[in-house]
Amino acid sequence: MPATADEFLRWNEGREGRREFVRGKVVEMMINVTRAHARLAFRLSMQLGRQLDPSRYDIGAGEFAVRTKDGIRFPDVYVDRAFDTLQDLAAREPLFVAEILSSSSYIKDFGEKVADYTGLSTLRYYLVLSQDEPRLWLWSRDAAGAWTGPAQIAGRGEVVVLGDLDVSIDVGELYSGIEN
Repeated sequence: MPATADEFLRWNEGREGRREFVRGKVVEMMINVTRAHARLAFRLSMQLGRQLDPSRYDIGAGEFAVRTKDGIRFPDVYVDRAFDTLQDLAAREPLFVAEILSSSSYIKDFGEKVADYTGLSTLRYYLVLSQDEPRLWLWSRDAAGAWTGPAQIAGRGEVVVLGDLDVSIDVGELYSGIEN
């Protein structure tokens, strides 16, 4: 079994299933998600992709690692600065990560993942999305480097503004066809 984040990345490459490396332990993850979860991840990625320059940013969902001080996470959606090193196994400068809640992830997404993600020096935003209703929680880093949040955003008419990325996320578009 791997003992470090780097060992884990090499060990995990090409393996079936999903897992993270947290505080020195391999943690198995959920591999089957609901249709609502899949829709939200796709739609969020699409909204980000329409607004961010692909020569400057990489956007992905679920399969690319983000290194934290305590290990390796695989967020549901991420934005990283684009680099020419195409063989990387983990984001170098993640700017945005999002997690979509499930009944099994609620405590982690609002607990240890907040600490893990907000501990990243380059991260500007951490977003958590309900998969059952149009409700999101946003942590933001201010100009002085301090984290604020979570700001709760609820309702289909709302917009989540990621000012540092010049991105606006339309909550109604995200949740179209996903009823409470």
